[in-house]
Amino acid sequence: MNRRYGGRRWTELYHELPYTALPEIRRQAEGWRNGLGALTALVGLLAVFKGRDDLTKLPDSAGRWALGLTAFAFVLLVLGTLLATEAAHGTPVGGSEYVTSGAELHKWTEDQLTKARRSLTRAARCCLVALLAVFAAVVLGWAATESPDTHLVRVRTPTGDRCGEFLGQGRGGVRLETGEGKAKKEVVVPLRNVRETTPVDTC
Repeated sequence: MNRRYGGRRWTELYHELPYTALPEIRRQAEGWRNGLGALTALVGLLAVFKGRDDLTKLPDSAGRWALGLTAFAFVLLVLGTLLATEAAHGTPVGGSEYVTSGAELHKWTEDQLTKARRSLTRAARCCLVALLAVFAAVVLGWAATESPDTHLVRVRTPTGDRCGEFLGQGRGGVRLETGEGKAKKEVVVPLRNVRETTPVDTC
């Protein structure tokens, strides 16, 4: 072994590892719990306040998938937070106060260390899968969102302006498609009522 590594103090720390492993894993679990709690709150806020409006712009099937993925991610983050909390504080039943000897304390510590590591690993997996689900929902939203209309016009009439995608013009008048999503409809403005037609970027 390289003489740069090792030494008496490092040997002492190595022998102390069995006594410090459980507090250390508890400390790591606290950090994971706080992070997962923040992510859960963020996903919940986005789903409630932002997603409700955005999902209405998606086709029905894409909207259901995006909503399902977001809900799945939220559930996983809640589960991950609970697992990280269990790793940080242990189970409510039992504890070191019930041991009656050093051997029992040793066994209890090893059992708690195993459970804490298992719970923390599961919490990390829940976090990873939840983030992938959120990413998939975002990508689905980008892919399924209808492209903006590129031939928008504003038609001025005696009774007010009409704005929409220009579909064509004939004897019946100027044909426009107005509204968004399910509210889209075709309207015809009679030529006798058309005072001015102006291309616009947005309605």
